[in-house]
Amino acid sequence: MTEMTEAGVWQEVPSPFCGIASDDLTIKVEGNNVTVIENGDAVTKKGFETPITDISPRVNGKEVSLDDAVTYIANTLRESKQPVIAGLATDLNGARSAMALADKSRATVDNMDSEAGFRNILVLQDTGWMVTTLTEVRNRVDLLVVVGSDLEVTFPRFFERMVWNKESMFGQDIESRQVVYLGKPPSGDASTSPKGKKAQVLACDDADLPEVMSVLRALVKGKGIQAETVGGIAVSDLATLAQQLKDAKYSVVTWSAGNLDFDHAEATVQTMCEMIKELNDKTRSNGLPLGGKDGGVTVNQVSAWQSGFPMRTNFSRGYPDYDPYLSDTNRMLDNDEVDVLIWVSSFDIDRTPPKSKAKTIVLGRSGMTFEQEPDVFIPVGTPGIDHVGRAFRTDGVVSVPLRKLRDSGLPSTFDVLSAVEEAL
Repeated sequence: MTEMTEAGVWQEVPSPFCGIASDDLTIKVEGNNVTVIENGDAVTKKGFETPITDISPRVNGKEVSLDDAVTYIANTLRESKQPVIAGLATDLNGARSAMALADKSRATVDNMDSEAGFRNILVLQDTGWMVTTLTEVRNRVDLLVVVGSDLEVTFPRFFERMVWNKESMFGQDIESRQVVYLGKPPSGDASTSPKGKKAQVLACDDADLPEVMSVLRALVKGKGIQAETVGGIAVSDLATLAQQLKDAKYSVVTWSAGNLDFDHAEATVQTMCEMIKELNDKTRSNGLPLGGKDGGVTVNQVSAWQSGFPMRTNFSRGYPDYDPYLSDTNRMLDNDEVDVLIWVSSFDIDRTPPKSKAKTIVLGRSGMTFEQEPDVFIPVGTPGIDHVGRAFRTDGVVSVPLRKLRDSGLPSTFDVLSAVEEAL
């Protein structure tokens, strides 16, 4: 349980920034200044230590009261023909208030990372998948295959927390675990075991991953391959990996959809997921899609249970209408289909709204700077620092409780959007 042990020092603090919900941080709070003093990494230190610079809402560049800003937003939405509530980097309650406002204002909802997220969602909708949890990985994995992803950049503590943990629930020899990179090689040494065993690397370009994964799946199924290499990887090495997967007691194939930035990457994710199903004929294997930063998993979970659909759902007809193509925020903005854009980004000051001709309303983290001043900017609190909240971690099975660490006076996204909904 998160607790403050001495003046301004909090222990066992959960992180809303890292996706894997590291919950062992030690944080020092002095006034509005926050410092990670134990178990931080590049992602969590930036997240917690970003300073507060803005405390007042602005309308057309001028400071106003929160009530006046809310009234301005409500009046703007009343006149809107096609509003979009996007970004949606927020916690569970913030996502709930966004869905409620979208329903009332007949807006479209979309997350800032939907392009990557749909590389997974489309597969889940089409053929389904077999995926595991972080806890299962920590306690059971004996072979981890990382596909096309540099986890050390996007999830710096993944190996420390989930692979090279000091002990497992079932007495497994942690050092016996094997790590294989397929595609991008690791950028650091986090995948190296505590005793120095390095990960095996079968490197190829992103453009070759679809073919490499197809061959690996064929080899798992026992099919013969006439070619000697594919994507620069020897087929004999892929055959060895296929045998490792079949021999493993609990293999995990993991990837970060945000790293799979090539055309039709969802087809490669589908190939992985179908291979995992086939491995389960004789052994145990699971997938582990990694993501969840900036509220991506949280808002899709909330949208699914409230509307029955993920992001890119439109309420203009008075009921949820899901279309992953037509309701793509970037496509809509590029085609001037949006007259009001409400952009929510309460975690990262660098995740600002895309340029557009739409009236832009930003509920953002204090400290954001803009190339073009939005029509409205309301600095909002960050979940897990300025107010309590909940956020789903990457595996989607646990909503992590977030604590309030300081009294900044900044409103939550839920407070602001709920006030706008009430004003409507």
